[in-house]
Amino acid sequence: MVDILNQIDSFVWGPPLLVLLIGTGIMLTIRLRLLQIFRLPHALKLIFTAKNQGEGDIDSFKALCTALAATVGTGNIVGVATAVHAGGPGAVFWMWMAALVGMATKYAECLLAVKYRTVDKNGEISGGPMYYIEKGLGPKFKPLACIFAFFGVLVAFFGIGTFAQVNSIVEITRLTADVPVEYTAIVLTIVVAAVTIGGLQSIARAASKIVPAMAVIYVVSAAGFLIMFYEQIPAAIEQILVCAFTPTAASGGFLGATVMMAMRNGIARGVFSNESGLGSAPIVAAAAKTKWPAEQGFVSMTGTFIDTIIICTMTGLVLVVSGLWTSDLNGTALTNAAFLQAYPTWGSFILCIGLTLFAFTTILGWNYYGERCVEYLVGVKGIMPYRIIFIALVACGAFIKLEVIWILADIVNGLMAVPNLIALIGLSGVVVAETKRYYAHLAAEKEAEKAALVDQKVTAGH
Repeated sequence: MVDILNQIDSFVWGPPLLVLLIGTGIMLTIRLRLLQIFRLPHALKLIFTAKNQGEGDIDSFKALCTALAATVGTGNIVGVATAVHAGGPGAVFWMWMAALVGMATKYAECLLAVKYRTVDKNGEISGGPMYYIEKGLGPKFKPLACIFAFFGVLVAFFGIGTFAQVNSIVEITRLTADVPVEYTAIVLTIVVAAVTIGGLQSIARAASKIVPAMAVIYVVSAAGFLIMFYEQIPAAIEQILVCAFTPTAASGGFLGATVMMAMRNGIARGVFSNESGLGSAPIVAAAAKTKWPAEQGFVSMTGTFIDTIIICTMTGLVLVVSGLWTSDLNGTALTNAAFLQAYPTWGSFILCIGLTLFAFTTILGWNYYGERCVEYLVGVKGIMPYRIIFIALVACGAFIKLEVIWILADIVNGLMAVPNLIALIGLSGVVVAETKRYYAHLAAEKEAEKAALVDQKVTAGH
């Protein structure tokens, strides 16, 4: 079974999808004039200053936190470890490249989600690739929208949403605190059920509290590690850059890797982590309170920056600096062993808390994504049966083998990305037009502020 899944995975994540994924990001980067670099300060500022006016279910910050809840997960810790273990240090560089072009992709897909959003029969906002495919590209593309929604449900059920996260939680709690798998599975299932039955408002409330705290805990811990071993950082960065373009020799338990292996693992794991181009983040971005689609595009774009450029880079540097990527260890065990070098007493517990919170919030975020896909396919009547199945799968996820989980997650991720990327190419003109409209609004706002200041001065002079 593993061999068959590996063959399917190699086909799905072969050159055509990598070209489509990176090519779409490059095309959007060019058409948007390197917006992810030149407009990044504006995007980061918007996280805290977005006005949250307009229709929507939740404010921009909660929408970002819910999207980050789904993206900042095991991909940042376990995914980076499996990428470096399989592709060598060069995989980290290709993660950066996937994130750089992925920021333009994330901006575009979240802009479109707000532009083409709708309201379901329960009065809740519905949006995402299935809606901008059908309403943006036209009704004749509805089958493509249905394909996206179908794979979206599969990713929630069998990909990022359940098995990969649950498996990581039970593994780290067993390694760290020797908690039996069954106990962790029971507690996790009950807590997930308690939060997800409440829907988006409940998930967003939990995410907006947990996500900032967990990101700070993990980033501070990883920064502490790098400060302790700061002398080795330049050599680690050099190794990442060299291995990105030259094959990595076999060493210790590491079997060696070609440039293609580094590229494939880095891009696939990078996408698994930040989900740019996958079409997941737009589903929650659509629910943000905003008048301007581009504004939410900017806020959502910072998710890829935070997820990959900051958090994944931290993990990658910790692994390369530790030197343990050449050992027989993989996944959680590899990252855990690296952290123990800096924190012999508390290393496992820091990682345990970080990984458990990361994985738990990813389960919550993906529960919502899958729910919106089900609502698109069968209407609001499918929401409660979906939630029940999702919770049951969380309970089962603890007992499935890690290798099978990651391959399965990779396959359904790739299949979900294809319809979304086709839509982004087809609607790139709309993205550019909306961006120009937003820039014009910002310029007009600036002029109005200047005029108001002049008036104030004139009034004060009289």
